[in-house]
Amino acid sequence: MGIVDEVKGQLSFFGGFKLTLEHLTRPRVTRQYPEEKKPKQPRQHGRHVLNRYEDGMEKCIGCELCAGVCPADCIYVRGLDNPPDDPVSPGERYGYVYEINYLRCIHCDLCVEACPTEAITESKLFEFSFTNRADAIYTKAELVVDDDGRPQKLPWEDWREGDDLMTSGWMRATSPSGSAAYEGEVQWSGELGYGVRAPEGGQSGRRDDAATGTKALRDVLENHLLPEDIPLEHRGMKGRMWRAQLSAERNKKKMEATRERFKELRAARAAQKAAKKGSAGDADGGSPSDADGGGAA
Repeated sequence: MGIVDEVKGQLSFFGGFKLTLEHLTRPRVTRQYPEEKKPKQPRQHGRHVLNRYEDGMEKCIGCELCAGVCPADCIYVRGLDNPPDDPVSPGERYGYVYEINYLRCIHCDLCVEACPTEAITESKLFEFSFTNRADAIYTKAELVVDDDGRPQKLPWEDWREGDDLMTSGWMRATSPSGSAAYEGEVQWSGELGYGVRAPEGGQSGRRDDAATGTKALRDVLENHLLPEDIPLEHRGMKGRMWRAQLSAERNKKKMEATRERFKELRAARAAQKAAKKGSAGDADGGSPSDADGGGAA
């Protein structure tokens, strides 16, 4: 056994660092949750909303098809005849009672596909928790959008920007009977606060990813792809430079957000100090006058 082999044997423990060293050059997939979150796909299934027409009338007609098709039996609907003098929906009936039990819901979206008026859709919000069972049963007052068409934001929900956009987009991606001639054609009514939503892209070239927010999985989840599935322009040294640039941009945004938070904290503290000084000055300025007044009396 030579000296070289002996040295190799003594330094063989460095082989245990091989996997660690390989991962040092790979892009990080860890995010600073909850401040930073992974981008959500436009067709993500989340919390339901009950939509309105652009004139403010409710889209739900109380047909109970969503409750009938639900495999988890989590939806309870009761329809009622529309009052002639003040109708709630354009149809003969409207959803008088509408409840969803989220302890049962599996977010399969069969209710969305069964709805004939696209009254119920799913947002991209999925981060909500409950401290009691009563909060897990959403009523119609919590599901119907407000007067601006925005979803009701409850205290235990973590809404972020974009969670209410392009809800249930896959409902606008298919064409009737599979006919490509109708793909991309708008065949649905507008919604309060959003207007007529853009059609989702299908297999033809008639698509507008900028309007729908559709993102390719290779761009969003590239860090999780196998090496052979990563685009050529993102491999090797060029790919490392590209990822370093993205990381620098993310860090820059984090630093700017941190500076803004510190500015707000400093401004709040300065306002508190000014308020305290003002109240102390009023107290000091008021006591001599009171004393003088008392002496004159």
